[in-house]
Amino acid sequence: MIQIEGFCDERFARVRDEFEKNFTERGDVGACFALTFEGEYVVDIWAGHQDAALEKPWQEDTIINVFSSTKTMTFLCALVLADRGLLDFESCVVDYWPEFFAGNKTQVKVKHLMSHSSALPGFSRTFTTPELCDWDFCCDDLANQSPWWEPGTQSGYHAITQGYLIGEVIRRITGKTIGQFFKTEIADLVGADFQIGVNSNDFPRIADLIEAKEVAPILEMDADSIPGRVFAGAADDVVEMTTSAGWRQAEIPAANGHGNARSIVRAQTALANGGSAFGVEVLSTVGCNKALESQTDGIDLVLGIPVNFAMGYALTNEVIPISPNANTLWWGGAGGSTVVVDTDAHACFSYVMNQMDNNIVGDPRGAALGAAVYSSLDNA
Repeated sequence: MIQIEGFCDERFARVRDEFEKNFTERGDVGACFALTFEGEYVVDIWAGHQDAALEKPWQEDTIINVFSSTKTMTFLCALVLADRGLLDFESCVVDYWPEFFAGNKTQVKVKHLMSHSSALPGFSRTFTTPELCDWDFCCDDLANQSPWWEPGTQSGYHAITQGYLIGEVIRRITGKTIGQFFKTEIADLVGADFQIGVNSNDFPRIADLIEAKEVAPILEMDADSIPGRVFAGAADDVVEMTTSAGWRQAEIPAANGHGNARSIVRAQTALANGGSAFGVEVLSTVGCNKALESQTDGIDLVLGIPVNFAMGYALTNEVIPISPNANTLWWGGAGGSTVVVDTDAHACFSYVMNQMDNNIVGDPRGAALGAAVYSSLDNA
């Protein structure tokens, strides 16, 4: 019997039951799940262990690299700047980042960065971990590239590059790195224990990632294909890469954010509730609605599945029915972490784990928890 810590409102007992099944039937080692409804936590649970040896229990303040679930924080930063009138999604990127003009990219708009349609889904070659940790090196490479297809016409998942692209625009506007901006303008205000660039004092509470038992099929595609070029080198030892101090302390805002389900939900809950949460107005209602504007809808050139990208986040669709409600934003991280922001139900939830699965965005464990959330909401 798995020992589940934390609390769960009895209206959402089904969620707790599915969380337990993730351990007893779906292979979880350590994990956490949190849910806010109408701006208040109704579920905040954790269980299992931080390590494969089952020696270190998962604690209330355990954090872990959540990979692409980090992107939702990047989107939120951009939406906050737009809401303040400092960023225009319809403006061209060169208006903020003049060096971006190279390679015939003068017509690439900020909204294209948000929707994975700027046609810069990868770097000019495979980068080493130290190179990925070098902000200026990565941004210079992207600024000097030519688009891989006509920008704005189709999405192609910008797995790693999206964070640098959006983050550099934010840096040009604010003079702050995205990690600094997120901390001062969002995380500190709402009390979210989530970092893009981890303080070394917090290293001891970082859980170990446990490698997936099978390699994700997308990582084994032809090296000359678009997915192959995007994920070049990603099939190598990702777990070992994330244990380095360089990776943890760098700001890689599409992939190396560290937090837990509680902190992700803490940061994102305002978006599910008209812009305000925990006594703080993060966004206006108009600013929240901007997040829901569909930008591209079709087969993603990298993921190979239909995705309806709004302003950063994806919208639910028939192929990936994250929610029964149309105005639901979501994304997930490699290995299985998931973030869902339902603006219709005023619900926000996240699942975070250390046992990776061979999925790039979300997995069956998070899907089971999401189904339990909506079953419970129907009866709440």
